[in-house]
Amino acid sequence: MKLLVTGGCGFIGTNFIRLMLAKHPDWSITNLDKLTYAGNRLNLLDLEENENRYDFVQGDICDRDLIMDLLDGNKVDAVINFAAESHVDRSINDPSPFVVTNVQGAQNLLECARQRKIDRFVHISTDEVYGTLGDEGKFEETTPLAPNSPYSASKAGADMMARAYFETYGFPVLVTRCSNNYGPYQFPEKLIPLMYMNALADKPLPVYGDGLNVRDWIYVDDHCLGVELTLLKGREGQAYNFGGDAEETNINVVKTLLSVVGKPESLITYVKDRPGHDKRYAMDFTLAADELGFAPTVNFEEGLKKTIEWYKTNATWLEQVQSGEYRNFMDTWYEERS
Repeated sequence: MKLLVTGGCGFIGTNFIRLMLAKHPDWSITNLDKLTYAGNRLNLLDLEENENRYDFVQGDICDRDLIMDLLDGNKVDAVINFAAESHVDRSINDPSPFVVTNVQGAQNLLECARQRKIDRFVHISTDEVYGTLGDEGKFEETTPLAPNSPYSASKAGADMMARAYFETYGFPVLVTRCSNNYGPYQFPEKLIPLMYMNALADKPLPVYGDGLNVRDWIYVDDHCLGVELTLLKGREGQAYNFGGDAEETNINVVKTLLSVVGKPESLITYVKDRPGHDKRYAMDFTLAADELGFAPTVNFEEGLKKTIEWYKTNATWLEQVQSGEYRNFMDTWYEERS
């Protein structure tokens, strides 16, 4: 199988490419990535240099001519769209890039793939499109979309466009919605790597509000296996939820991390809550279990230890991503919440 993976130099895309090439010796992957601040070509540089089944192309999913050339030149069987602006805080500061990439870019990919009669199109979404939960219940695929941030609104817009392409054109699109990912290669604006880096440096660990917002955590390899199952076995036009069955409050995640790295809880600093901060996410993945055979394999405690061990053994990677754009963003982030 020949795949066009977009956004493959980001966190989840990187792990997906590595896992799929390891599992499927007869697969080849072209990775299209714009290399914005969170896209790191170094993540997959060893594959560029040593793996003839992997090709990297720098470019934008909004570039119609480029997408058409890639689909024509590589005889692509399936498109997996990971490409997205993905950080909620950034979307609050400036929503416009999220609309351009997450909605217009997704539509451009869908249209190009439709014109070239691609066999399968898997669009990667998020649990945040559902909005927020109360103390009980879980998101199902039939839960109405009710996004509360510019980021989640842009992802919901792409989900609706994917649905429209199936309903209107019969195009074989599938959507995956997952809970909070964690694991290797995650850009350090996200909770776990940010807290890890600050803890190592004995810097304050900023926790929004009272820290009691709840997230369902899924180890990134489990999510990637869900995407693989969707590609190979999913029903066209269907959305599938994926979760780790690991609900944790943000403050408990931070305290657990501090315990693992041997740092004191006195480093925790509560900061002004984020606007529109969803209280709780939890995913019902019964449909994916029944139709695809999906089940998470890594529990949160095991996954957190594996993640921290990866950071420890990849200190050079952490140093590299701390430079430039990331550092400027975090400086602004702290100033706004001080």
